[in-house]
Amino acid sequence: MSIQKPRRREPQRPDRLSRDDVFSILSNRRRRDVLRYLRRDAESTSLGDLAERIAAWENDIPVADVDYKQRKRVYTSLHQTHLPKLDEAGIVEYDRNRGTITLTDQAAELEAYLSSPDERGVPWDVCYLGLSALALGLLGAAWLGAVSGMAAAGLTVALFVVAAGANAYVARRDRIGGHAAAEDSNTD
Repeated sequence: MSIQKPRRREPQRPDRLSRDDVFSILSNRRRRDVLRYLRRDAESTSLGDLAERIAAWENDIPVADVDYKQRKRVYTSLHQTHLPKLDEAGIVEYDRNRGTITLTDQAAELEAYLSSPDERGVPWDVCYLGLSALALGLLGAAWLGAVSGMAAAGLTVALFVVAAGANAYVARRDRIGGHAAAEDSNTD
């Protein structure tokens, strides 16, 4: 008679994260730091390296100066709490046996919440301010007779239409899963 080992059940991962799940995941600084490290420095890492890096950030010291207690405190919370939560949500693949963490494609759903204005390019307020200055310049040129009033008006409207279209496209692309409006109406 042979004894069968029970199969390890794979966690059920959602296809898309709800807004509440996103906020729950990102509510903890260590989980945000995990994502920050994986997004910027390495898409895959070991638990030891990750714990060292986060301990260094938390203590505002170089990685080389992290002591055992600082690293162990972060390592334990990552191993027991934060990485399993990120793995369950499908944001990372956490192999407990090997101690490896890999960022998944689903992490892109969090990009709108994690990226800083520097990573997003020119802020839209600066873009519209520049367009307004350009429109004033065209108005001045039309007033001086350098261009026709209709040409200045047409060019101004065309520039604002292009900028507004680009703004709408980027806003839609950055929305979590493209379903933010649907989730706003969801009353769960």
